[in-house]
This record gives sequence, C-alpha cells and structure tokens, in this order.
Amino acid sequence: MQVLVTGGAGYIGSHMALVLRRAGHGVIVVDDLSTGHRDAVPAGTPLVEASVADPARMADVLRTHRVDAILHFAGRIQVGESVREPRLYYEGNVAAAIALLGSALDAGVGCFVLSSTAAVYGDPLRVPIDEAHPTSPINPYGVTKLAIERMLEDYGHAYGLRWAALRYFNAAGADVDAGLDERHEPETHLVPLVLDAALGRRESVTLFGDDYDTPDGTCIRDYVHVLDLCDAHLAALERLVSGGQVGALNLGTGTGHSVMQVIDTVQRVSGREVRVVRGPRRPGDPPRLVASPDAAARVLGWRATRRSLEEIVRDAFLVRSATHR
Repeated sequence: MQVLVTGGAGYIGSHMALVLRRAGHGVIVVDDLSTGHRDAVPAGTPLVEASVADPARMADVLRTHRVDAILHFAGRIQVGESVREPRLYYEGNVAAAIALLGSALDAGVGCFVLSSTAAVYGDPLRVPIDEAHPTSPINPYGVTKLAIERMLEDYGHAYGLRWAALRYFNAAGADVDAGLDERHEPETHLVPLVLDAALGRRESVTLFGDDYDTPDGTCIRDYVHVLDLCDAHLAALERLVSGGQVGALNLGTGTGHSVMQVIDTVQRVSGREVRVVRGPRRPGDPPRLVASPDAAARVLGWRATRRSLEEIVRDAFLVRSATHR
C-alpha cells in the first residue's frame, strides 16, 4: 500500500512514517518544513517539500506515487497561538484540509486518517471522556480540528470516503532505536520542557497553578506514547483499507498523571533536579483530562501497551540527552 503522510517531518508524522515502513508499506512524505525537520524523515523516504493546500502539487504527488491512503498530520497545534492568531488556524488547518480533501477525491484516494485532538471536547463535563461526550471546543485550535472532522463525516456520506479522526490526549515519548525526538519551536509540551530543565537547556519549568482540585493541586493529563499513537493509526488505516468504518476515536491510556508526577518522574529517570517556578493558572486549563480508550479497543483492537509514565519519560530522556542542540 502507498501511503501519503502529510507533516511527516514533524514529531508524530516522522514516527508514523517509520512505523509504516517497518510494516512494509510504501511511504511518501509531504511537508512544507515550516515546523518540521528534514532529518526526521526516515532514510529512503521520498520527501516532497510543499503545502498540502497546493492543488497542483498534490495532484502530481497523488498521481505519481499512486497513493492509496492519506494520513494527515500537517497543521498548526498551539492552543495559545490559535487564540492570538486564529487566521493562521483557519487557513492552516481548515482551508488546507479542504484543499487536500479535494485533491484526494479528484485522485480517487478512498481512505483518510486525521490527526485530531481532545481539544474538540472543551472543558470536560465528566472524566474519563468518551466519544459520546459533547464536543464544545473553547479555542480556535479545537474548533478547526472539529470542523475537519465534520467535513470528513459529510464527505463520507456524500462521496463514500472512508475516514478516521483520532483524538489524541497528550502525546509524549520517543523512538529510542531510531533516535527520533520531539522538536517544536517554541516547545510547549510538558515532558520535553521538563526534560530540558533537567538537562540544563532551560533554567526552570513553570507550574501553571498548584491549587486545582486534584490530589497534589496540579493538572492531571493522560500521557500516551507516540509509538502507541502510531500503532493506533496503523490499525485504523488497515481497517479502512479493508472496507471497514472507523469514525472519531479517543487515543489515550485511561490513566491520568499530574504535572508534579511528570516532574518527579523526570527527576527520578534523569537523576537530576528540576527547578520549578510557580505561576498563575492559565485560562482554560481543566483540572483533569483523561480519555476513555474503550471505543478504540472495540473498533480497532487497540490499547496503549506503553502505559507507564516512567517508560514514556525514559524513552524521551534517552533520545533527548543524546541530542545536542
């Protein structure tokens, strides 16, 4: 099978390209390298430096490589930036997806997997969050991802597109064997921020609120290993290609860990102290975000196998500590 991975030079996309190749599939990466890294693309994988919103380029790629399915990771992901600059998110997420889906339909590509987010739920009414939970995003990032999900549903009904929207909770970890790491500029994710503080690459890590209604007062999140995420995408892809349906599914472990638990785990794994600076709460930070992974288990036969926070942190630490930037 020939699979197009958009955003395949980014964190999750590059891991996905590698997992697909290990599974024996042909992989083509499209990335404009605005946030991705050329050296993250697996060796021997064709890289097309282009925007997915360019219909002429995408038509050529889809035709030349005889693409069977698309895994769509390209797009903007920073919640705070989406509030300050919503135009970037409507253009970079929604408009780009409209163009890409148009190219896919024109080329006869029948399967599409979207990298989505738990941000589509907004402030949770209950935890753990299942797929029946109301979708009410509170920032443009979540709004734009939900818009693409609804577009996929409409295209499925109208054109027979088989699709999946995989709603990540908190992606973390790394592929130690491949030396693939998380590299965002600026970095906004907790695990790499705390690791950088442990490695002396930043002075401290800021604790945004320590008075939440949680056991230690800090926010609780569901951390899922990036390789588990990739396994779920592969399972969704194989189900779609075989003629099955997937729809929208949560990807998480069903277990939450607090910010302080992450910091403590990094200190234990690294053997180094992390300086913590206490700051005010950030607007819109719910006390708990934890997935119910039952639907993914039922539909895809998938559950996270790398469930230990220590394993997630250790893998990220091993790669990050070996990388000098």
